[in-house]
Amino acid sequence: MVVVRLQASLSPLQAKIGAMRHTDIAIVGGGLAGSSAAAMLGRAGQDAVLVDPHALYPNDFRCEKLDASQITILRKTGLAEAVARAATVDQEVWIARSGRVVEKKPSAQLDFLYHTLVNAVRAEIPARVPVICAKAAVLSVSSERQRLTLSNGEELSARLIVLANGLNISLRHSVGIEREVISPSHSISIGFDLKPVVRASFGFRALTYYGENTALRTAYVSLFPIGPVMRANLFVYRDMDDPWLREMRRHGEEALFTVLPRLRALTGDVEVSDVKIRPVDLYVSKGYRQAGIVLVGDAFATSCPAAGTGCNKVLTDVERLCNFHCSALARHAGHGPGKDCGLLRRRGQGRLREVLPRQSVLSACDVDRDRALLARAPRGEILGSSRQGHAAPGRGPARRQAARRRGRAGAQQRGVTSLQVCFAGTGYKLRCPHAPSAKASPSLGVPDVDTR
Repeated sequence: MVVVRLQASLSPLQAKIGAMRHTDIAIVGGGLAGSSAAAMLGRAGQDAVLVDPHALYPNDFRCEKLDASQITILRKTGLAEAVARAATVDQEVWIARSGRVVEKKPSAQLDFLYHTLVNAVRAEIPARVPVICAKAAVLSVSSERQRLTLSNGEELSARLIVLANGLNISLRHSVGIEREVISPSHSISIGFDLKPVVRASFGFRALTYYGENTALRTAYVSLFPIGPVMRANLFVYRDMDDPWLREMRRHGEEALFTVLPRLRALTGDVEVSDVKIRPVDLYVSKGYRQAGIVLVGDAFATSCPAAGTGCNKVLTDVERLCNFHCSALARHAGHGPGKDCGLLRRRGQGRLREVLPRQSVLSACDVDRDRALLARAPRGEILGSSRQGHAAPGRGPARRQAARRRGRAGAQQRGVTSLQVCFAGTGYKLRCPHAPSAKASPSLGVPDVDTR
């Protein structure tokens, strides 16, 4: 059972006198990214608010399963048990090509409808975190605090705004964050229910069936159980005006076997229902280094759903943001603008410390191709802090060499490719190593780090 907690709006008297709610962190968007962040920050005792127009997340076709790598990241968020209770486990998956099964293997994949996943995560948000049912209408930023005006007339003042509102770009555009589309209509994801016509049930628990011919522009179909229903996710590379998509909506069985004709040998005759079609543009954000703003998940960039790495990206963003960066923000709550901190930046073969005015905790961190994270970042230390005009102590070849080793080890453990942080002039970027966006890298401002 999902318990939803609604936060009361300001009273008419409060609104009349211009009362404003103050918080450390305001999260805009209550999908998987935003709800997970709210749950994690609330459990950590941090002052946060979640803003989303829906009390219960509505039915929406997005991620419908989590594989082993994604469950591993989910455990770091502390939400894995809650998600597992709301999901169906595959137990075993068949891998098939050209009408033949080539492998049968155990599987612990978790299957669910997306709104079930999000609402299960929302039920884990502690009571200390208000959930405001409204839209974020206006965003204004400064070097000290950021302001949100909501559709219900409320105003929020926060040190940090977490934009987890996915494809909604109006707020980002209002502060100069632009979206660069790299590949429009890159792929199309299709979700539907599948039911055997003659047989009582399918002979498999879950099945991954790969495309038979590149001319048919089909990547693969994944069949998996959600409760008593067999769910299917089909990934194709077609234009949205392709007649085949209309046929898929009207006569799903015929359209399915048109692009995967030998699949019938494993499924028999089937009945297709509840067809949902979602095109995906590949894009990245530009101008995201804004004071007091963090972009997570699809708010920063998208990946091709056929690659199956979208949830890796979302969960890694949220886990790193909440477990490390926001905890650093809380530890340095007393540090305000006007104080100093060092900028640690990789330049050539050595490390160069530059000193910039402090804007809360970290002014900036850039990590290059062979350093995924700052050497001591996981331990919560800030290297290079000093008063303006004075070099940081303790530099030397031995320390640099040891720091490089720690950086490489930390990167391999976390699988993070690149990172930029700025509190509370905040620009935050994480991408997962297997996301199919290599050609987008030059526009992101920081080189990728391959940690495979």
